[in-house]
This record gives sequence, structure tokens and C-alpha cells, in this order.
Amino acid sequence: MKNKLSRRQFLRSGALATASAAVSLGFLGCSQTLIQKVPGFRPEPPFEFVPSANRLLDLPDGFTAHAFSRTGEQMDDGLWVPGGHDGMAAFPGPNGKTILVRNHELTATSKNVGPFGWNNEKFERAATDKFYDAGSGELPCIGGTTTLVYDTRTKTLEKHFLSLTGTIRNCAGGLTPWNTWITCEETMQKTGGTYQVDHGYNFEVPASTEIGLVDPIPLKAMGRFNHEAVAVDPKTGIVYETEDRGDGLIYRFIPDRFNGGAAELAAGGKLQALKIRDLEGADTRNWRDRNQKIFWWTYNPVPVGEPLAVEWVDIENVESPNDDLRKQGYEGKGTARFARGEGIWYGNNQGTGEFYIACTNGGIEYKGQIWRYIPSPYEGTSREEQEPGTIELFIEPNDSNLMENADNLAVTPWGDLIICEDGPNEEFLIGVTPEGNLYRFARNAGNLSELAGATFSPDGTTLFVNIQSPGITLAITGPWHQIRQRSETLWQKPNNTASTGTSLGG
Repeated sequence: MKNKLSRRQFLRSGALATASAAVSLGFLGCSQTLIQKVPGFRPEPPFEFVPSANRLLDLPDGFTAHAFSRTGEQMDDGLWVPGGHDGMAAFPGPNGKTILVRNHELTATSKNVGPFGWNNEKFERAATDKFYDAGSGELPCIGGTTTLVYDTRTKTLEKHFLSLTGTIRNCAGGLTPWNTWITCEETMQKTGGTYQVDHGYNFEVPASTEIGLVDPIPLKAMGRFNHEAVAVDPKTGIVYETEDRGDGLIYRFIPDRFNGGAAELAAGGKLQALKIRDLEGADTRNWRDRNQKIFWWTYNPVPVGEPLAVEWVDIENVESPNDDLRKQGYEGKGTARFARGEGIWYGNNQGTGEFYIACTNGGIEYKGQIWRYIPSPYEGTSREEQEPGTIELFIEPNDSNLMENADNLAVTPWGDLIICEDGPNEEFLIGVTPEGNLYRFARNAGNLSELAGATFSPDGTTLFVNIQSPGITLAITGPWHQIRQRSETLWQKPNNTASTGTSLGG
């Protein structure tokens, strides 16, 4: 960082760095002792997994997972379920049904089945005027979204179809309060060769049960960068955006038109980036060179649980032909730098609107961080500086047994987070309580593919999640009240610490 931390921040961060340095520098003999001295350590797991019969997800006793809409199945529009299942959200549908809009992280050259088949043999069935980028014809862009209609009462898929096509690397996105899904392209692919137009934009997909493709309108004012996910504040219509780069920024988009219920994102607006007010050019990643023995008294990470006032700076030339928005912000305007911003979700615990942000490889051990942003009461107005929003490092476990490379995330109906892992080893769904304690809820039992797109049905009965490869969507049901009760009572013990972010949940 360019500015020094306060003495209080320095002392708090030193305690964290000491424990983590003992592990990273090889002092394995004392590492367990150091960890056990962290208040809030709980060795017992909250939930025991029951092995799944179908080798998909291992879950706690009483929970089951219904698999559907697998890659290669025929959909109701005659096309195939594309591969690369990724970000997803659930919306209320007619007669109590749930509408899911799901991303597919594919390119024109992906070695995965697309909606038109392995060799695009069904390409002629597509309405080419509904393609964002039909490519060279022989190699159309096959990323996009599918829409699914699911009945949580009968646990049946009623309909699924292609809803957006011609985009690439649709990784994550976010739901809006006006029942649309914003799908994000995680790319900066330029026009040329296979690609007929520039990529790197967001697109809006209404949650509809009607079979058909939406008009592929790039939301250019929201910026062209390596998008990952978005979340919307229902009070203001402001859209917060993450950038999946090792030196990425956190952005917000203030729409020009917001009527209190819905924003017209295609009508334009202002793009800004987050700056920590008292830390010019803050590096929030907490990285250090693993090849150097940097001791705690010389290493200054951002501490956990320290609310930091922010301001937002304007970003110009938002279509970024030189892929330099993050450099414009950090090097030119002192914005904060984040470690691969991925999932972001809006929650409203105890009436306080807040956003949780996953930074996949942030932290001293590169295992991931979760940040929390609380907007100003005057967010996006001229009065904002009087009472600024705050961002804080919510958790940074620095232990792959707790959390490894957080990606997509969602807020549960009872206020916990559900985090999808995307690391090199076994992949889990991780629960995080509002106090910052962690527990494992589900395990990918079939392979090492990432889990993605966790989202609860509007009626709160069903947690949907994707296994990206080979591409399967699952509906998880069971005694959710036990999860709530256990996650609450387990941590109602002496020495509970919300601020360390290092407590264990099994």
C-alpha cells in the first residue's frame, strides 16, 4: 500500500500475520498450537456428510439432491443443453414455480457441447438476428444463457430452453430486483478472426417462461472489462460489479434511469470504481512474496473486521479498447486493488443492506477472502461524502481446510452465506454465519470440478447449484431449519470471534 496503516490496524494485522507465517515458513511443529490459541476455534464439524448414491453431492443426513438439465440433453426448443454450467439465479414464476436463468461459460472454440451440437449441426435452427456474435458461421459463439422452469413442490423440471446466445465466457452475473438476470462476459476478446464484434460486456435476460431468445443488447455503459458478477441495490438501482483479474477493481454503475422499481440499464449511466478514503492506492490482496522471509513487523496486510470508509471515482473511456480500466483506476486515481473479484451478492441482515464479495485468491496464503460493503445512506448522491459507505475484510481464513478459492456466493434465507469453491482439490459448498464462522455443507463427490451458481428458490425450500463439468444442475432439499439452528447454536459459545476470520467450522 502507498499509505501506512494506523497503529491499531498494524497491531491487529500483526497477530494474523504471525499465525499465518508460522505455517507458511514451515514451522509445522508449532502451527497447531498457534491455531488453537485463536479464540473461537472449534474442532468439531457442524455436519456429517452422507455419501451420495449417485456420486454427485455428499450432503448432511436428511438432504437429497435432484439432478437435471445435464449437458447434451435435448431442451424444449429442440436444442441441446450447453456445457459449462456456471452462475445462476432463481426468480418467482407463475403458480409457485421457480424460473432459473443459468450461464454457460463457453467460447466459439470450446471443446464442449454447445446448444447446436458438437459440430453446430443445429445452427440453422437458430435465429441469427438474435445472435450477439454468430462468428464466422462455421464457428459461432456458443456462450450465453439457458432458462429453466422448475416446480419445487414436485421436484420436476418442466421446461428448459436457450435464452441468450452469441456471447462468450458467460461466467457469473447477478439478479435484479425487477426480475432479470445480468449475465457477464469474462473476456476482453476483440473483433478479429472467428469473432465479428468486441466482447467483454454485460447483457440483460428477463426471467420469462416463454421459449425464445432475447435481443442481445450489450450494456456498454457498464464498462468493458473481464467481468465476473454483479449485484443490485434495490433501494437505488445501483449495480456493483466485480472484475476477475489479479489486480482488478470493484466498480459501481449508477443508471441514468431508475424509477424506484426498475432501472433501464441500456439507457446509460455513470461507471465508477471504489477507492478507500484514507489508503491511496490500497492493495487489499494481502499477498506477499512466498520466496522471501517477510516477518510480521515488516508486513502490513489489511486487517479483518476493520470498516474502511470509501469514495467512488469516475472511470472514463469505459469501453476500454486497451483493456486498461483497472490501470486507469489504480495507477491514475488511487482506487483499491482486489485479488480476482468473483461472486457478489446483496443481503439484508437485520435491515442493513450489504454486499458480500468473494476475492478468489486473496489472502496471505492465496486461499481467498470475503469482503463486505455497506453502502452510504446517501449512496450515489452529492451527500455521500458526509456519511460514506464502508468496506471491510469479512473473513480471510488462510486455510484450505476452511475455504479454498471462493467463487460464486449467495445469501441464504436465514442470513448465512453459501460459497462455491473453485480450487485445485475437493470442492465444497461452504457456509459462513453472519459472525464470520465457517462450516462445510456439501461436497462434490464425483470429480474435482468447480461448484457454481448457488441460489435459493423464492419459496426458500430448495438450494440450486451447478457442477460445471460435465454440466449438471442440482436441486437440494431437506431440513433447512436444522442448518439454521445448528449454525446458530454451534457458535453461541464462549470466545466466539467474528472479527478474526480464522475460526474453524470443521
